[in-house]
Amino acid sequence: MRIAMIGGGYVGLVSAACFAEFGSDITVMEVDADKLAALRAGRMPIYEPGLEKLVSENVAAGRLAFTGDLGTAVHDTQAVFIAVGTPTRRGDGHADLSYVYAAAEQVARALTGYAVIITKSTVPVGTSRRIAEIVRTARPDLDFDVASNPEFLREGNAIGDFMRPDRVVIGAESDRARDVLRLLNRPLYLIEAPIVFTGIETAELTKYAANAFLAMKVTFINEMADLCERVGADVHDVARGIGLDGRIGRKFLHPGPGYGGSCFPKDTLALMRTAQDYGAPSRLVEATVAVNDARKSHMAMRVISACGGSVRGKTVAVLGLTFKPETDDMRDAPSLSIVARLAGDGATIRAFDPEGMQQAKPLLPDNVTYCRDAFDAAQGADALVVITEWNEFRALSPTRLRDAMRGRVLVDLRNVYDPVAMRQAGFEYHCVGRPESTRDG
Repeated sequence: MRIAMIGGGYVGLVSAACFAEFGSDITVMEVDADKLAALRAGRMPIYEPGLEKLVSENVAAGRLAFTGDLGTAVHDTQAVFIAVGTPTRRGDGHADLSYVYAAAEQVARALTGYAVIITKSTVPVGTSRRIAEIVRTARPDLDFDVASNPEFLREGNAIGDFMRPDRVVIGAESDRARDVLRLLNRPLYLIEAPIVFTGIETAELTKYAANAFLAMKVTFINEMADLCERVGADVHDVARGIGLDGRIGRKFLHPGPGYGGSCFPKDTLALMRTAQDYGAPSRLVEATVAVNDARKSHMAMRVISACGGSVRGKTVAVLGLTFKPETDDMRDAPSLSIVARLAGDGATIRAFDPEGMQQAKPLLPDNVTYCRDAFDAAQGADALVVITEWNEFRALSPTRLRDAMRGRVLVDLRNVYDPVAMRQAGFEYHCVGRPESTRDG
């Protein structure tokens, strides 16, 4: 089957490579000339484990191609995916759908025969209906269907999530559209992956509901971590105690500095605004957004408090800048708020991240020093802060860290270290949601 993917960003590129691996012929249309040139040269514009190899193999096999011409992309296709950005609209929190609607109109004008136009982008309820109106207006003669097929890809594990999904949600209303999407996903039927066909509005809302629920779990355990510190409980034991309940589950119950990334922040905001617009406000989602925003600021204050109430004139080493490990994504990363506050209060920042430093540079204060590795960042530091739990940070020698630093303050916002080992190494160790006896010695 021939497919077109409009947008070569994170979702579009990963989805295209995986569909090609399934055996479809797919052309990715990318308007950004620099990104297009990189893709044609085999350079990935994002960091995602396994993606470069998957793309190169399918390009070599002739199943995956890149173009800047929409007509070339949609020629003789049966399915056109729209996978362009839907960032938060400045000023009101709604999703900005201008790129989606522009793509829909351009696709309508370029199609030469029947195709299913499918939203892969995360879009609010009603978007696919609006796309249908746009297509009909642009091409009253065109035979087409619209469908919604939201993605549920975790950055850092996106290929595995696509190839072995928890579920595939498809919103479609005609048998013809459902047949096209069944054929596209045939390899997933063979491994008995759950494929759920729904109405279009249901599919659109399902993506937002899923992300909002996970964001609430993250926020809940963060609030429980704060309470644990006050009462002398251990948040990890609490998380395990509730997570073993099958109705709750273990995932997304890890305390930290708050959620970030390309999905949770914008999707919770968009769902909150949609619910308000339809007269069914979601107070839980509203509280989740507010608590998470406040937590990032609170984490900066935690570092300042650990440093004796002031970081002015002090050097702070920061390990991890991306919103999570195994990605270079800096969107809404907790480090943005934390580093900006520390630098604004007079700290000298020495930072290291295995993949995210190039992306971080335009987003963080100009006076941040970017280092070769974790020990370089720790050199001469009065305090060290772990913001992102990259695996390579877990195995760092405590004594080597100590010897590199000038001070002894270690603020572990991801609880990656053993408090006893850190204390024995001579650190004044601060963590999240664990009792005072294990936090500070």
